[in-house]
Amino acid sequence: MKLTRLIFATLLGALTALPAFAFDTKAHAAWVYDVTTKTVLLSKNADIPLPPASMSKLMTIDMLFEALEDGRVTMDTTFPVSAHAQSMGGSTMFLNTTDRPSVRDLIQGMIINSGNDACVVVAEGLAGSERAFAELMTERAHELGMKNSMFANASGWPDPGQRMSMHDLGIIANRIITHFPQYYHFFSETHFNYKDRAPANAQNRNPLLEIKAADWKADGMKTGHTQESGYGLVGSAVMGDRRILYILSGMDSEAARAQEGEAVANWAFRQFVMKDVAKAGTQLAQAPVWLGAQDSVGLAPQKDLSLLIPANAQDKVKAEAVFDSPVAAPIIKGQKLGKLVITVPGLEEPREVALVAENDVKRGGFMVRVKAAVARLGGKAFTAAMEKVNS
Repeated sequence: MKLTRLIFATLLGALTALPAFAFDTKAHAAWVYDVTTKTVLLSKNADIPLPPASMSKLMTIDMLFEALEDGRVTMDTTFPVSAHAQSMGGSTMFLNTTDRPSVRDLIQGMIINSGNDACVVVAEGLAGSERAFAELMTERAHELGMKNSMFANASGWPDPGQRMSMHDLGIIANRIITHFPQYYHFFSETHFNYKDRAPANAQNRNPLLEIKAADWKADGMKTGHTQESGYGLVGSAVMGDRRILYILSGMDSEAARAQEGEAVANWAFRQFVMKDVAKAGTQLAQAPVWLGAQDSVGLAPQKDLSLLIPANAQDKVKAEAVFDSPVAAPIIKGQKLGKLVITVPGLEEPREVALVAENDVKRGGFMVRVKAAVARLGGKAFTAAMEKVNS
C-alpha cells in the first residue's frame, strides 16, 4: 500500500493571476482572524508574550461568564468592594467600600469603563483574593490552549508576570464571541456611569464603535494602554455573514490605534473573497481497489468546503487529494478513505476536508482473489528471476 497524492491545479478555474500579499501593519504585533471561516489572515509577532494592558481583562470577563454559565453567580449576584479594590488607580468605576455592585454592573464596568477596581472585585468575589484568581486565570488560559499567557493580576495592571500574546488574546476573544453570544452585546455598549460617579470615564474607549462604514460594523471588544505596551486593541467587526477579529499592540497613540484598526478591518473585508472549492458528493478522484468486485472507487468530499481566499491570488490555490492506495475491499459508501488538502497562498494553515467512498464496493469473488494471488506471486517470481540474473 502506498500514499497517493493527486494535485488539482485548476480547482477554482482560471481567474486573476496577481501575487498574494499580506497587510503591512504598523502594529508591533498583530493577529487577524476570520471567525466565520476559522482562517488566520495575518500573523505578526503573534506568539510573543507581551504586556497586554487592559486587553487582558478579556480573560477576567471570560471567567466571570463561565461562573454565570455554571450557575455559581447570576446577573443579580452582588459582591463586596475591598479597600484593595477601591485603591486601584488608572481607569475605574469609582467604587468604594460601601458599594455592593451586581455582576451586571461589574461586566459593564470592566468592558465600558475598563474598570481596574471592577476586575479586582470580580477576582475577590470568585476566588477570595486577586492573587488566587490570577493563578486560576493562568491555569484556565493554558487549558484553553493559550500557551503564551500568564497572569499576576485581574486587570492588566503593569507587572512583569502579566503577559499575553496577540494570538492568545485572539483565542479568548473568539471564545467569548462563539461560546457566550448571549453576553456579547455588552461589548458594543458605548456608555456606562455607575451611580453617576464617572461622567468623564463613562464612554467606551473602543474607537471603532463610532465608525460609520457603509457595509461593516465594529461591535467590540477591548482596548489597552500602558507606557510599556503602547496602545492596543482587540477589535471585532461584522460584514454580512462574516465576522473578523483584529488584535493589535504597540501603537504609539490613540489616533494611530484608531486608524490602524479601521485600516486592518477594511483590508480583511475587502481583500478576501469567499469561494466554494469542494462540493459534497462530487467525485474528485478514483482510488484503486484491492480484492474488490470493482477495480476502483470514486472519492468525494464528505461535506461542502468554502474558503476565504485573497482576491488577487484565486488561481494560485492548490488542492491535493491524499489517500492510501490501493484500498482494500469491502468498502462502505461514505467510508473515509483520504483527505483533500487545500493550500491558499498568503494564508498560513492549509484546510482539509475528508474524502469518502462514493459507493459500496463488495469483496471480490473467488476468481478475483485468484487473479490477485497470481499477480502477486508472478511479481515475486519475476523479481527473484531478475535477482538471479543479476547475481
